Amino acid sequence: MKTSVTWRAAAAATLHCLTGCAIGEVLGMVIGTAAGLHNAATVVLSVALAFVFGYALTMRGVLRAGVDLRAALKVALAADTVSIAVMEVADNAVIVAIPGAMEAGLDNALFWGALAGSLAVAFLLTTPLNRWMISRGRGHAVVHHYHHAH
Repeated sequence: MKTSVTWRAAAAATLHCLTGCAIGEVLGMVIGTAAGLHNAATVVLSVALAFVFGYALTMRGVLRAGVDLRAALKVALAADTVSIAVMEVADNAVIVAIPGAMEAGLDNALFWGALAGSLAVAFLLTTPLNRWMISRGRGHAVVHHYHHAH
């Protein structure tokens, strides 16, 4: 089933997903950097936390609509997995590619600028994907009616 989806709707869905990803991503980068973890371990931690927080934000809205925990998890997995995965590949590729960004430290503008820039790139790359998925009843379209059920 293919439906027309506006860029605004796709951007809103992407921003929703990016919020959870950003919380996890920033938290992972801060913890990994502060703890002096190897870059690879910091990226793994950031990706794991991005998925956890991304799914949690989606599940919060679905649970509020009265859906049980197991069903809410299934909805979150269906709604966000592809979007989060693409965001994480994009933003981690950007931050790793910027010379010195991972080693810059929490008190350095390079670290924070690279992190913010990487999230912006992830948003720009994921929005067209989300538009395409929503137009086919996939991705954020799976969760859409739960947001309006409350």
